[in-house]
Amino acid sequence: MTLAAGVAGSSPALNIGIFGVFVVITLVIVFRASRNSKTASDYYAAGRAFSGPQNGIAISGDYLSAASFLGIAGAIAINGYDGFLYSIGFLVAWLIALLLVAELLRNTGKFTMGDVLAFRMKQRPVRAAAATSTLVVSFFYLLAQMAGAGGLVALLLGIEGKAGQALVIAVVGVVMIVYVLVGGMKGTTWVQIIKAALLIVGAFAMTIWVLGKYGFNLSSLLQSAVDKAGKGGEAILGPGKQYGKTGTTKLDFLSLGIALVLGTAGLPHVLMRFYTVPTAKDARRSVVWAIGLIGVFYLFTLVLGYGAGALVGPTAISKAPGGVNSAAPLLAQALGGPVLLGFIAAVAFATILAVVAGLTITASASFAHDVYANVIKKGKVENPDAEVKVARITALVIGAVAIAGGILANGQNIAFLVALAFAVAASANLPTILYSLFWKRFNTQGALWSIYGGLVVTIVLIVFSPAVSGKPVDPKTGKSASMIQGVDFHWFPLDNPGLVSIPVAFFLGWLGTVLSKEHNEKKYAEMEVRALTGAGAEKAVEH
Repeated sequence: MTLAAGVAGSSPALNIGIFGVFVVITLVIVFRASRNSKTASDYYAAGRAFSGPQNGIAISGDYLSAASFLGIAGAIAINGYDGFLYSIGFLVAWLIALLLVAELLRNTGKFTMGDVLAFRMKQRPVRAAAATSTLVVSFFYLLAQMAGAGGLVALLLGIEGKAGQALVIAVVGVVMIVYVLVGGMKGTTWVQIIKAALLIVGAFAMTIWVLGKYGFNLSSLLQSAVDKAGKGGEAILGPGKQYGKTGTTKLDFLSLGIALVLGTAGLPHVLMRFYTVPTAKDARRSVVWAIGLIGVFYLFTLVLGYGAGALVGPTAISKAPGGVNSAAPLLAQALGGPVLLGFIAAVAFATILAVVAGLTITASASFAHDVYANVIKKGKVENPDAEVKVARITALVIGAVAIAGGILANGQNIAFLVALAFAVAASANLPTILYSLFWKRFNTQGALWSIYGGLVVTIVLIVFSPAVSGKPVDPKTGKSASMIQGVDFHWFPLDNPGLVSIPVAFFLGWLGTVLSKEHNEKKYAEMEVRALTGAGAEKAVEH
């Protein structure tokens, strides 16, 4: 493993030192939190001890991944207006979560999405389906984050060579496993709160710094970004630079937007956070806090993106190690030199650590609670500690798989992995959740058809999309933007399948329901009362 200056003038040793301090501090907090993690409720839902504001900060920490911080800032620096549309999509998605999902889920569930479905349907098949969907979404999201860690290493820490980057991916994975095994949801939540505070403070400081350079005049900043972009630079101020070239690219953007807006309310690690608060009112408040913090952060990305375009320039960003993802670190280097870059490097890795910890505990909880406790043991787990033990073993396995997958995917195009996670969540999870909460006639067959059907359709369309194969080779880099180079087996024209897979999943849920005679009106009435009033929510029904 060799150290080199990933960004000219940076200090890899300083970057590693700052990151090390963050890891030590958070590990101490996780060990302190672990002293109170005794029951399944403690491990899965942090004993429902977090307030609405605390949970809202943790949700923002869970949601603002490295893609949000580095990817969106880079997208705005290169593509301007079209890049900012990612921020809009991610933010609008929270209105769906607030208005349709947060409070009702908190009232009807206990630990996982499977609890909500099992309330009024045949328990074992729908829990198995919910766990399958949760594991698939979590795995692809995990893979993207772990592979992203490897890509960031070259840029932020200057570690060259596949072996060195693989080692860093392994270190990230091991620290994340320790967070989850030792601290459970309580420890993980505190890590996310600290990381969210660091990220928002860092982004705020850089935003003020950039605006200060232009006399706090946004128009001057935008004009400077246009000038730095060179000929045709005005394109970054209007729509269409990235997605307006052909009819297919416009459809692709619509498909991506639908997946982002609808996918958030179906992401398992976001849904699970609603169970860490004591009441439905706190679940609502936590989403309001999350919307506020995430909205402010995405406004910062607008300034950071155009600031990087103005002070660093699209050409320098594109040529840097890490490409588009290097915009925010290069801007930090231009503003505050090695120290600010070191802080931003630490925040970027803290971001990855917090997100993968949240994903791992969600996936392990879903397997232990839905598959082990309610499918294999048929709800008759004699010792509650046994379920938590299975969750911890599952976390170990998931962590090991994520490390191996991240090392294999390192250097690959990981954008399609994130798109797949959102598209699967929007296709398999959201239709099932909404039907279950709002449609009296919905039944077990409809749930199974929408989950498995949405899962299969989404993955098939992604595999045969240009995101995986068939994109033309870029003459500048000599590489294709597709994941697999040198082959073309795509037949689906869009990178993201949301435009097709989401309506198909809703249709399959409807079709499966109307073709089945199963109908439990009494159970739906009970669920409706609980969902809307919270009556009996503290004594989640196990049946």
